[in-house]
This record gives sequence, structure tokens and C-alpha cells, in this order.
Amino acid sequence: MKYRNILILIFFVFLLNGCSGQKAKEAVSNAIPVKVDKVKLQELYDTLDYSGDIKAQDEAVIYPKVSGKIIEKVKEDGALINKGEAICYIDRDEVGLQFQRAPVESTLTGILGRVYVDIGENVSVSTPIALVVSADKAKIELDIPEKYLPKVTLGQQAEIKVDSWPDEKFSGSVTKVSPVVDLSTRTAPVEITIPNKEYRLKSGMFAKVRLVIEAKENIPVILKEAIMGHHPDNYVFVVQDHKAVLKKIKLGIRQGPYFEVRQGLKEGDLVVIMGQQLLADGMLVKPEEEKE
Repeated sequence: MKYRNILILIFFVFLLNGCSGQKAKEAVSNAIPVKVDKVKLQELYDTLDYSGDIKAQDEAVIYPKVSGKIIEKVKEDGALINKGEAICYIDRDEVGLQFQRAPVESTLTGILGRVYVDIGENVSVSTPIALVVSADKAKIELDIPEKYLPKVTLGQQAEIKVDSWPDEKFSGSVTKVSPVVDLSTRTAPVEITIPNKEYRLKSGMFAKVRLVIEAKENIPVILKEAIMGHHPDNYVFVVQDHKAVLKKIKLGIRQGPYFEVRQGLKEGDLVVIMGQQLLADGMLVKPEEEKE
């Protein structure tokens, strides 16, 4: 009798273990597959994005001092020229004067960007002869809304891209911030200066400018795919013990696909980035971590 009771007890233990194991397997099979990504610490930049036209640091349109006919061109487009050097010569062609060539001289050291006249052309003192640019440095002028002006300071870094060099980023900095706001647009002129020793940035080029107004280091960030709701009520699902846990979060700055998390998450938390539409708080999930 004693041994019989022991055998019955062992039978029931195996039976219960079998049932619980079956339930565990069923629970795992019913878990919803989701893709997750870890909250990581990263550096983010808050930026202002604008577009503008590149200009040489200094430009000068050259005019003749006398009227007459162009009889000689000394320099052509793209030539280097010094201040006081002749671009072309004019026959003054005035009654009562002996023939004397009058030089049209550059008022700036730089590059001859454009010569507007040809030999034989008659010119007056109001005729533009040439454009001279000092291109060692280039500049871009932007109109910044007044609400951002407290975050724009001299020396602030800027990133510049041009279509002519699509795979390259040029670095510049803020060199002028106007103390006056335009009443009609509520903006203030800001000048970005870019080193241009190789003369790759040409006056008149179209440029895209990214101005860094705030940089944050080692802050927790998440992918935008994880975020649900609308500001200020944003939520994510976090995986804890194979369960989906709904958490409210507070977001900060954004850079590309990443958002700063100011409250609600910490480094290493697993957040759901795909499949959260099928979830409710407390549901079992089968997480698959996003590969780097």
C-alpha cells in the first residue's frame, strides 16, 4: 500500500510537469515576434538647415576712369591679378590729345572672375570692365529667424555641401551676426566664412548649409521607428522578461533617425522598433534584436 501511494504520487508529479511544460511551450508559441533595438549613448547635434549662394570673401566690379575704345586685353577670365595691375588698355580718343593708352587697373588682389568687354568696344566711365574676386575665402549670407539668434554665436561651426562636390563636406564658421532684426521678415543676416585655398568653391554656386546650434554628448537615443503617440504624449514598448511594457517617454533633439530620450529610458533598454502595433501592455513577445 505504501509503495502504491508513492507510485501514484510520482505519476501525478510527472503529469503536472508535463502539463506545465506544455503550457510553457504554448505560451512561447503564442508570443508575438517583434524587432527590438537597444537604447544607446550617442552624440547628437541640433542644427539649422538652410540654402544660399556662395560668394567670394571680397568682390570688386572694375570700371574705367576714362572713356574710349578697348585696344588691348592683358588678362583673361580666371587669371590671377594683383591690386593696381592692368586688365586692359583704352585709347582715350579725345580731340586735342595725343594718343595715350589708359590702363584699367584692378582695385583688388585676387582672380579675374569675368572680363565683360572685347577689343574694339567703346566704353565709358559707367561701363563695367571686369569682376575681380578674392577667393581664398568664400562666404554665404543667411537670414536667421530671431527665435534662433540667441543660439548663434561668432565662431560657431557650419557644414556646407555643394552639388559640384556631392561627396564632400566643407567646414565653415560664423564670422558675422547682425545686431539688427529686419522688421518685415523677423530675421537677421548671418555670414558664414569658408576656407577656400584650392578655389573649389566658386562665386555663384548653390550651397546647402547646416549650422550646429547645440551639441550633446553621451545621451540616450532611440530610433524614430520605436516612437508612438504625439508630442508631448510619446510612448514606446520596452521588452522585460519577454513581456511588452508600455512606457511614456520625454524626447529632446533629433538628428536624422535618432531622437534624444530625456526621460523614461536608460542605456541598454530593449525597445520595440517593429511590431508594436500588435502589442498591448503585458503581452508576451519574442524579441529579435536589430543588427548593427
